[in-house]
Amino acid sequence: MDYHAIASKDLLKIKTLGELKASGYQPVSIKEELRKNLIQKIKTKQNVFEGIWGYEDTVIPDIERAILSKHNINLLGLRGQAKTRIARMMTLLLDEYVPVIEGSELNDDPLAPLSTFAKELIAHKGDQTPISWWHRSDRYTEKLATPDVSVADLIGDVDPIKAATMKLSYNDERVIHYGLVPRSHRSIFVINELPDLQARIQVALFNILQEGDIQIRGFKLRLPLDIQFVFTANPEDYTNRGSIVTPLKDRIESQIITHYPKSIDTGKKITAQEANLQGKPMERIHIPELLKDLIEQIAIEARNSEFVDEKSGVSARLTISALENLVSAAERRLYLNNEQETVARIADLMGVIPAITGKVELVYEGEQEGAGLVAYNLIGKAIRTQFVDYFPSPEQKKKDKEGNPYVLPLAWFGEGNTLDLLTSQSDKSYKELLHQVPGLEALVTKSIPRLAEKEKEFFMEFLLHGLAEYSQLSKRMLDTGLQFKDLFSSMFEMGNPSDDFDEDDE
Repeated sequence: MDYHAIASKDLLKIKTLGELKASGYQPVSIKEELRKNLIQKIKTKQNVFEGIWGYEDTVIPDIERAILSKHNINLLGLRGQAKTRIARMMTLLLDEYVPVIEGSELNDDPLAPLSTFAKELIAHKGDQTPISWWHRSDRYTEKLATPDVSVADLIGDVDPIKAATMKLSYNDERVIHYGLVPRSHRSIFVINELPDLQARIQVALFNILQEGDIQIRGFKLRLPLDIQFVFTANPEDYTNRGSIVTPLKDRIESQIITHYPKSIDTGKKITAQEANLQGKPMERIHIPELLKDLIEQIAIEARNSEFVDEKSGVSARLTISALENLVSAAERRLYLNNEQETVARIADLMGVIPAITGKVELVYEGEQEGAGLVAYNLIGKAIRTQFVDYFPSPEQKKKDKEGNPYVLPLAWFGEGNTLDLLTSQSDKSYKELLHQVPGLEALVTKSIPRLAEKEKEFFMEFLLHGLAEYSQLSKRMLDTGLQFKDLFSSMFEMGNPSDDFDEDDE
């Protein structure tokens, strides 16, 4: 009988060691198991890491090569780069079920027992030894490395209560209470943020990786544990909190560098996939594609900003939270005005500032307002970057002799007119205000062919924001929205400290 040809439902009917032997089962190490199943996936063109975008040609091939080489893996990268998610998805490369000796705390393979309990049970019951089946979803252990993690947590310790209850000598290995690592025998074991683990704890791990030795309070046990180790580490931790000790690093065969999305399109896929919009009235809220681009551009600007600590990184969680807040800003306005539908606005980006301030580490931590100003500035930078993809560059038009296409709206503001766009404004009021500004609609329809009618006012507002970012207009943040006015007249007034805040001026 070929064990591998038996269907999962029939495997579960095998209840004893004798029946398992008759099935043709042979023990396979977890690394060989992962390798075998990966080869099958590669041959049939199946993607194991479904939903991991942007790594198709970089990180995923490296992981597959490491698995084919039967390596332990260290995923090295800044926060929010899907390291833990990748580790969790590796369980999909395990067999759906594997047999274990029933009642074994070390998940003993019936044909390759490790613990004293399993060996004694087989010696006593022989082929009648009961077995159970272990699903791959349970063959995964994850531990966050923190300074308070002890050797007892990971490896184990002597249990005096067990010794007293069973009347055993402390020289008997049965008095040992095993930690997470031995209990993860035949599993994937993940330690997140490895550099945070104390050096002496890391030292306790490297013997397990190479020799299979476990030392607990004088016991030197030869336990050839069968574990696929996956570690994650953030380069920031190497300087701020600790490092991976050299002997341990030497025993982790593959170190794989992760990275942030390399394009806006990839970032949008990740954000759309991860954002929690369940229960939102999305059929009543239209989100222009440009707004989704702007959210990704904010993250790109943050990663390049001199005010944001590049060693800390800017997690993909920033864009995910930002999209959720953007939708909620439009949703709130929908309810406030009792409207049937709405289009998200550029001004709604002011509602994503709380999603930005908590996701970036500033180079110079100052007052609370500092993070808010940086977030406001990042939104402005994103608008400035995207603006020239839709409209002529105001800076370039200044140099051209053809004339400034923005002369009509700028002249209107130059006459002393102001425009207040409030976050809670009804769609009707919003549209009426924008159409007061001469030349806006004509500029939008001329610059953007095949423009959706419902997005016309959105792009009219975007044009105003772009002119402000290119220092053609003044933009001021109000408690209830934004105010646009002539640039020169605003210079003679005391404005909000966020007026004209520009990284380049610092």
